[in-house]
Amino acid sequence: MHTKRKGYRVERKIRLLFQKSGWTVIRAGASLGEADLICLKKGRCILLQIKSTNKKTLYYYGYNKHEFEGFPFFLVVDFGYNKIRILPPNQKITGADGELLKSFLKVY
Repeated sequence: MHTKRKGYRVERKIRLLFQKSGWTVIRAGASLGEADLICLKKGRCILLQIKSTNKKTLYYYGYNKHEFEGFPFFLVVDFGYNKIRILPPNQKITGADGELLKSFLKVY
């Protein structure tokens, strides 16, 4: 039960960051299967799988393609201490991989 609560809190945190940057965000959760959040902005749509860890490395065994049904698919990993990374899915992710979410949101 604690794990589900933590997952929801991290999803909510990511959702709020996207919304502050002008995105409309829909929580998909298990309904879509692969994506936790669907993000829409000015005719664009991206799909996000949200993960969190307190370790230096996350091993991800989920959906591993850069697109899902033709839409960009990203993995967002919260490593804690305001270190949230966004990147295409990969099996092994460290806190140095991808891009800081704040930088991503400034450009996207």
